[in-house]
Amino acid sequence: MRSAWALAISLFAGSATAQELPHYVGSTACAPCHADQTTAWQSSHHAGAWTEPTEETVFADFDGTVFEGAGLTAHFSTEDGYRVSVTEPGGRITDYPVHSVVGVAPLQQYLIETEPGRLQSFDVVWDTEKGGWFHLYPDQLLTPDDALHWTGPYKNWNARCAECHATGYEKAYDPREDLYRSTQVEIGVGCEACHGPGAAHLDWAAGQKITDPELSPTGFTLDYTRGPEAQIDGCGGCHSRREPFGDASPLPGTPYRDSYRLSTLRPGLYHSDGQILEEVYVLGSFLQSKMHQAGVICTDCHNPHSAERKAEGNAVCTSCHAPEGDTRFLTAWGLYDDQSHHFHPADSDGAQCKSCHMIERVYMGNDGRRDHSFRIPRPDLAAETGAPNACTDCHQDQTAAWAADELVQRFGAPERDPPHYGRMLAAGRARPEVEAAALAALAINESTPGIVRASALDLLAPVTSPALAESLAPLLDDPDPLVRVAAIPVQRAAPLSERLARLLPLTDDPMRTVRIAAARDLLDVPPSQLAEADRTALSSAMGEWREAISAKLDFPETHMVLGGAALTMRNFPAAQAAFGEAASRDPQRVEAWVMAIRLALAQGQSNQARAIWDAATRANPNDPVLQSFEAALQPPPDQ
Repeated sequence: MRSAWALAISLFAGSATAQELPHYVGSTACAPCHADQTTAWQSSHHAGAWTEPTEETVFADFDGTVFEGAGLTAHFSTEDGYRVSVTEPGGRITDYPVHSVVGVAPLQQYLIETEPGRLQSFDVVWDTEKGGWFHLYPDQLLTPDDALHWTGPYKNWNARCAECHATGYEKAYDPREDLYRSTQVEIGVGCEACHGPGAAHLDWAAGQKITDPELSPTGFTLDYTRGPEAQIDGCGGCHSRREPFGDASPLPGTPYRDSYRLSTLRPGLYHSDGQILEEVYVLGSFLQSKMHQAGVICTDCHNPHSAERKAEGNAVCTSCHAPEGDTRFLTAWGLYDDQSHHFHPADSDGAQCKSCHMIERVYMGNDGRRDHSFRIPRPDLAAETGAPNACTDCHQDQTAAWAADELVQRFGAPERDPPHYGRMLAAGRARPEVEAAALAALAINESTPGIVRASALDLLAPVTSPALAESLAPLLDDPDPLVRVAAIPVQRAAPLSERLARLLPLTDDPMRTVRIAAARDLLDVPPSQLAEADRTALSSAMGEWREAISAKLDFPETHMVLGGAALTMRNFPAAQAAFGEAASRDPQRVEAWVMAIRLALAQGQSNQARAIWDAATRANPNDPVLQSFEAALQPPPDQ
């Protein structure tokens, strides 16, 4: 499989170049001058994001405790350090030392080095609030040959998590040896994870003038005084659901859209009205908010060093939403922290601003995260969108219709013009071809948040037409890079000459996320059809796409992308190898097996197709899609 896979990646994977970084000095170098900030940081969840296992950092009871559940038994001990012995389904027993510790509260997770350099997140975690072990996925009975098992690719710390739990992290994955040689400046989110390498700042503090135009006046790579976008660049990378373009922590100060592609409001991640569903962190919901549009930034509500809210209870909200509120933002300065507004007893859960305007969802078993879209509850939309609402989150014995009637009585009928975008997205998810005109209108509405407009374009891409491509072509020049990216696939229905004229300029876009998206959508264009200047720009953008792909060759899903790209280029051996590699890394990915079987059959490789099918059915017995191939794969009867 590996030799065939090498053929697949050779077409696409360039060698990702290491960043030329200023010198890191470590968080301890900051403490002498910044004592208060250091003290606040040392007790923060940022500092405790990843630590060595010591008596001070390990909160769990390892003194001979046992956890049984989800098909496994875990014995925890303190013999020769912290250790865990795991009996898997089927009886296999493995014993490991705990490599390191993740998190502070409300749960703490432990990392295990299953092979040299390969760190895996163990699924049995410690509840730091109630005490006791629990399994993150109690309903899943997973064996070690399942990709979702704690030893599998989706629980790999090096690839999936470490970047946001470390400072100056480099994954350093070798795809040919399937090894990790990861490094970091320090584990945990230190000072330089947010400000950038500190050597030049120390020089500045010693009296040296900063002359490098890439640095702030005080010597940092990220200058938080340059406006609200700086905090999206600084905080958004780790507080968002996104696709990274590199295999290392971006240098702080790198624009978010040069480092990541933000996930839009996709089914499975968000409810149709944009409320959080899966664990999407914060940025995607915050970008929907009127607060973001008014210029509110993270540090208006949160202390950046302690990571705590700046005030308790409703006080953080009434710093703006009160008669004497902050006048920097365009907001209503009414009396909100009052029973005349919330209609609940003072100090009750219902009187808390967050209960109505920041619904909470629990992830990882006990970790409550709040929706940062700060939306007005709209139970009247529940029947149309299928989305939840804050009222019946608490009043679980009531219906959304009851809640809608209550709000009408107290606040009057909600505004229906313009219609809430959730109504259009919900309808578009169900019938995009019928709702194409409404989705297009939503996409071009500049008063709507960019992430919503991009989500509408995502729904239109599968049902696009030449007319739709022409009408939405102006969005390729939209000020929001997220909209420009989502507008690109809509052009697939345009005639080739028009598609080239519209997309080729985007290969020279200021934002990498746009350039990569444009290159990916021009894979099917023969270079011979392009002028020399266009070939140069496309080649450069294609190189960035290759680097982004090569940074994620340890992801099964990357090989699905490689397979699709090879199909676009009609390189069937490369496509078959890529889909085979995806199936090898994730044997439960049936669609990868199916594509490998079909490609083998298309190339007349009946014996190879049968061998692939045999492997696929061993990994996925009784799968109906795979079973449908059985008759076609039977060898011909003997003559």
